[in-house]
Amino acid sequence: MKGLGSHIPIERRRFLHSLIFPSFFLLLIFTIRLIETLESVSFAEYGVRPLSIEGLRGILFSPLIHGDWQHLYSNSISLFVLGVALFYFYNKIAYKVFFLIYVLSGVGLWLAARDSWHIGASGIIYGLTGFLALSGIIRKHIRLIAISFLVIFFYGSLVWGAFPLKINMQYSWEGHFWGGLAGILLAVLYKNEGPQRPKSPLEDEPQEEDTEEDPYWLKTDIEP
Repeated sequence: MKGLGSHIPIERRRFLHSLIFPSFFLLLIFTIRLIETLESVSFAEYGVRPLSIEGLRGILFSPLIHGDWQHLYSNSISLFVLGVALFYFYNKIAYKVFFLIYVLSGVGLWLAARDSWHIGASGIIYGLTGFLALSGIIRKHIRLIAISFLVIFFYGSLVWGAFPLKINMQYSWEGHFWGGLAGILLAVLYKNEGPQRPKSPLEDEPQEEDTEEDPYWLKTDIEP
């Protein structure tokens, strides 16, 4: 019982820690949207504009900016849930994965997208979805595979938003595409970092050496 009791606080601390960064990130983007509303201004020009000098700053700022409150609300729940999942189950590499998705999705947008201002955190959502959906499967870790299937079940339909379908033209489907691609690539790149599949007890057992004496007809040192 002592071992079980000492284990619970560790899991609780780990869960609480997984809430910190996603909560801070949401607070930041809500604050920015509130400033836009109160000051009647728009920060859309701080988004990504492909292949333009002024659009480069959007790699840093575009995920923090949303067109309106509905845009922000639609991203918030998914961003929080997927962020908590990343920081809880992949805590040792979570910051690295999050910020690489953040940057790589923005770089992809700047290199190849429609000539427009691209804003919003949906690229990060697609990146987190891609990473969580694939990472558990390629690690062959039962617990993480379960998370992968849950993510696929709840967010699998997002895949259609990453392609230039007619219904997606009003959105930055390019941001979705580059974010998802970044998440998938990072799942493969960091498959040997972070949580790994526990070894089976059978894998740790040394193989028994064959100590049985060879039968007399196989021996070569028998004198005639």
